[in-house]
Amino acid sequence: MPKTKVPAVISTFCLCFLFWVLLTWSFFTSGFFIHENAFRLANPVRFGALVAYVFIFLGELIKANLDVARRCFGGCKEVNPGIVKVPVELEGDYAQAMLANSITLTPGTITLDIAEQDGKTWYYIHWIDVAETDREKAGKIIKGRLENGIRRIWQ
Repeated sequence: MPKTKVPAVISTFCLCFLFWVLLTWSFFTSGFFIHENAFRLANPVRFGALVAYVFIFLGELIKANLDVARRCFGGCKEVNPGIVKVPVELEGDYAQAMLANSITLTPGTITLDIAEQDGKTWYYIHWIDVAETDREKAGKIIKGRLENGIRRIWQ
């Protein structure tokens, strides 16, 4: 290694080491990353539900990809974008975050916000084709089988 690169390597190592210490120091970070039982997925039933959810999610992902591809190759004439407010029956930060991320990862939908109103959780979702304006029916279309799969994992 040339002499001119040694200080750069040492300073990069020190910076990365400091960042690693801050992230792994349990007193500093545990409150940010672990809010509930950290070993919840160690339960074989919950882990099995997680494995089953992967297949549920992949099925929903394939359906959404085919739908968006059909719209794109059809000249984008069947597009009616909008934002819908959808009720969510999941409790807990992990379950709600997993559903929001799953919805966002499927093409044609993006979870914009999670709101708590009157003791109920609502997602604001941008939808490529607002096929239904009734909140309950729109929620069933958008969430599909995802919400029930996540419920089995986290509740």
